[in-house]
Amino acid sequence: MGYQADLPPPGPVVGPGSLFLIAVTIVVFVLPILIYLPPTRPTVTEALLQTHSRLGLDDSQRRLPRHPGRESKANNDGPGRIQSLWIFPVKSCKGIEVLESKVVPAGLEYDRIYTFAQLKSPFPVGPDTLDEAKKEHSWEFISQRQFPRLATVSVDLYVPDIRKARGGGQQLLSGDSTDKSTSLGDAFIVVRFPWQELGLRGTLAWLGAKLSRGLRAVPEKEIILPVSFPSDGEIEARKYTWEPVKIWRDTVTALNMEADLPRELRLHLGVSNRLGLFRVDPSRLREVYRNAPKKVEAGYQPVTGWQDAYPVHMLNLSSVQDLDAKINKDDNLKSLDPLRFRANIIVDGVEAYEEETWKTIRFNPGPSNKRHDKTNFHVSCRTVRCKMPNVDQDTGFRHPAEPDRSLRKYRDVDPGIKGVGCLGMQLTPLFCDATTDAEGVNPDNMVMESWVEVGMGVEVLSRGPHRYVRMFESDRPDI
Repeated sequence: MGYQADLPPPGPVVGPGSLFLIAVTIVVFVLPILIYLPPTRPTVTEALLQTHSRLGLDDSQRRLPRHPGRESKANNDGPGRIQSLWIFPVKSCKGIEVLESKVVPAGLEYDRIYTFAQLKSPFPVGPDTLDEAKKEHSWEFISQRQFPRLATVSVDLYVPDIRKARGGGQQLLSGDSTDKSTSLGDAFIVVRFPWQELGLRGTLAWLGAKLSRGLRAVPEKEIILPVSFPSDGEIEARKYTWEPVKIWRDTVTALNMEADLPRELRLHLGVSNRLGLFRVDPSRLREVYRNAPKKVEAGYQPVTGWQDAYPVHMLNLSSVQDLDAKINKDDNLKSLDPLRFRANIIVDGVEAYEEETWKTIRFNPGPSNKRHDKTNFHVSCRTVRCKMPNVDQDTGFRHPAEPDRSLRKYRDVDPGIKGVGCLGMQLTPLFCDATTDAEGVNPDNMVMESWVEVGMGVEVLSRGPHRYVRMFESDRPDI
């Protein structure tokens, strides 16, 4: 019997060229489908965009030079003007740059109406502490001082757009019967934070983020919050609770909306205690004394929401750049981003630290401004700085030394508080008597709102020295 070679098994032979052709065919047909129909559920943002528009400027429209020491120089040759406006709807999270904003007694509209808080137990507990006291817990606000990853939490504000509604847009926020999307007239805040689950679901979320938002995008979780204060029915339906929360020396009763928080947010931030979300009650705002104008001077009692101490924070771009020139840079801090100081109003066109001589100012509309309001502020005091500006507002990385070290070295300038640095000024809105156009004349005639707009000019109405009144000093009106 002669030798016979093994015959190949019957069937088609698929070579490397055929495999390549099959792969290309799959990519050509499948990739467009994945781009237009990512393998993830529609997001809250995608649903809101059917009837709402996002408030604020995108990256291509930014008015604020994020790293002015490196990219540009402040303009202090001409008249001072508003260069940039910012609101921070959720305290210590990312802000929103806007072209204009309404000014109300508590500050810029939508600014710091929410804050996160943690439930803390009494510590330290001594041997003589009563058992009942050991069991007591209290809510305390949190910020980037303790949890720098708050800087990575994005906040968007969506306002109703009647043009989209007329086009047949539908609100498809969720299937929850207690959904907060009650009417087209509502505005909403969407809070987003990076989060990728393990396993196949996380992989699909990663792929969907890349396909829908670009190669640099990462998976996120979203939380939707109402801008309007919830009604009694909504509070009951969503199991919100009224609880006291401490912010600095003040303890105020506010609405705890922790029922809306996903467990993943606490893990992302690194909060080991119970995490709450508090909405400031418009009827229980914190009264401001210390350096603020007295009620008889302002025509109303100055108040604030979740801001640290005063309604509005102003920063001079020239002052930031002067400090930037004094800082020892490294790979983690190549230039000083003005956003580290989280101001509402950023002015340009004045000399560094000139704002520290102002006592009352007026923002006047210019030829390019669409509004004709003149808006007055009391310049209440310098902004005393903690270590929070050490946090990078893009990454949440906390620098071990700067700019805190340089602030203490070069900006220890206030006679009322020594050993700390100051940068920026705290403002209190002044409102006008509609019959005389003069602030604080007749409270019954006062219009308790005004507007600020990018491009408005700065007029200094009065100048004088400043002395910071510390928190442990008397907070009563007789100061």
